[in-house]
Parts: sequence; C-alpha cells; structure tokens
Amino acid sequence: MTTVPPVSQASAAADAPTTRDHASSGEGVTPYVWGLVRLMLGWTFLWPFLDKTFGLGHETASAGAWIHGGSPTTGFLKGSVGPFSGIYHSMAGSSIADWGFMIGLLLIGIALLAGIGVRVAAISGAVLLVLMWSASLPPANNPFMDDHLISAAVLIGLALVSAGNTLGLGRWWSTHGLGRDHPWLR
Repeated sequence: MTTVPPVSQASAAADAPTTRDHASSGEGVTPYVWGLVRLMLGWTFLWPFLDKTFGLGHETASAGAWIHGGSPTTGFLKGSVGPFSGIYHSMAGSSIADWGFMIGLLLIGIALLAGIGVRVAAISGAVLLVLMWSASLPPANNPFMDDHLISAAVLIGLALVSAGNTLGLGRWWSTHGLGRDHPWLR
C-alpha cells in the first residue's frame, strides 16, 4: 500500500495563486490595461495616416497632403542617417514606399483599434517600427534604444496576451469567419 506524504506549508504556499497568476489569468484590471495600450498604439498608427493623407496640419501641411500629390515618405526617408541611409534615400518618395507605408499605417491602426487581427497587426507594426528605427541610427538620445523599439516590443506583448479580446472585437472575431478558421489572423 502506498502512502501519500503530508503536504508541507511551503508546498501549499507554492501552489497558492499569486498576484502574477491572477493577472495572467485574464482577471482583474490587467486585460483592460493591455486593451487600453492596444487602443493607444492603434491611434499612433492611424493618426499619421490621416494627417499625411489629408494634411491636417499637425505634421503635414495641407499643401503636402498625399491627396494633393505630396509624398508621405520623402521627408522622413530623405532625412535618414546612419548605416542604412543610402537605402532609405533611394526609396524616398517612390510610389511603392508611399503606398506600402500608408496602407501599413491604415491597416495596422484599424486592426489595433478594432481588436481584430491583432497578431498580424502587431507583427506588421513591429516590423514597420524597426525599419523606422533603422532609418535614424543612432538615435538622438541613446546609443541604440528609442521609442520605436519599445513600441515594437509592446506590440508583440499585445499579440501574446490576446489584447484584442478586451475593449475590442477580438473575442467575437476568434469565433467567426476568418478569425475562427485561421487562428494566425486573430
């Protein structure tokens, strides 16, 4: 006959839920924090699309708007410095760069704001941010780290915690149509 050893207090304490377990279980305020961060980052992608498209006057004057023939990539890419500046200078103002950049901003922004396709949006947004970071090496205030890399890491975190499920349509999307049939699109 086998006997079960008594449970020690240390063992029982190790099995007790912790604050970290509670937070990662999707309970409490944690999902709302991630949902809010997702919404904020979504806006940081959608706003430049709107400003560069319509010349709303924040960073882009009306005369330089995309709808008035302006190029949304010329200013940033022509001003690039560092080891990749030659590549970015040659891409500045090209229709492929302009369309790719603007479609990326729009789709990433909408996906993050809606909470649909957060995984794809997070990866795409992280790639776009790392490319923007590489166009301005070294950053002005640090040997290598800047807000582009931090935001890219936060985007990956959003995908990992299914941030579209809170304050978004992610939970619905995962049970309907493409979101249900293709988990990578969640």
